[in-house]
Amino acid sequence: MLNLAGPIISWKHVDTVLIDMDGVLLDLSFDNFFWRKIIPAKYAKLHGLSETVAQEKLMLRYKELQGKLAWYCIDHWSDDLKLNIRQLKIEYRERIQFLPGATDFLVYVRKIQKRIALVTNAHPDTLAIKSKQTKVSGFVDDVFSSHNFNAPKESKEFWHRFNSVYAFDPNRSVFIDDSVSVLRAARDFGISQTIGITCPDSTLPAQKIEGFCSADGVCNLII
Repeated sequence: MLNLAGPIISWKHVDTVLIDMDGVLLDLSFDNFFWRKIIPAKYAKLHGLSETVAQEKLMLRYKELQGKLAWYCIDHWSDDLKLNIRQLKIEYRERIQFLPGATDFLVYVRKIQKRIALVTNAHPDTLAIKSKQTKVSGFVDDVFSSHNFNAPKESKEFWHRFNSVYAFDPNRSVFIDDSVSVLRAARDFGISQTIGITCPDSTLPAQKIEGFCSADGVCNLII
């Protein structure tokens, strides 16, 4: 259900839908499992540590880079951790899946003839793996990774660079994401409708999205 604070999108005032991938269309449970379970286990084995110690060390390293482009970069983590992140993602790709109702929403947006672009912080290799597994790219008109703009979606630089390549009217666009910091950057850029997703991981309780209209999932945005 829609949160009480979150009105339904005003579709008559929308030409373009800009939508995140992980935690909005695809279940964030894969990413949480991968980075919190698989990588600590592999790192522990490589360095002769207990998984608990490895997890504590990695959580600190993750936190240092959170919100920066390197945090999303599998090349960075492969070099830093001495693990083949790309190959490990391929190995566990069967866990990559859509969130409930996500494809219904994408079909609906196409049906009402709105332009839709997938805009993600995911590294291009991660994007390719997930697209091959789920065919998510086939549901949208365009796909963009922030790595191609050398700035994360959390930054104002990204939005200016992105809009210079992909023309859209912020006043007639809606942006959907599960990150408050990303939503804030999009709103600061001038996107008139910004919607937060409160249930990005189907295995965890809903998160709070303060200061933005929100819904449990994109399926709740269908009229």
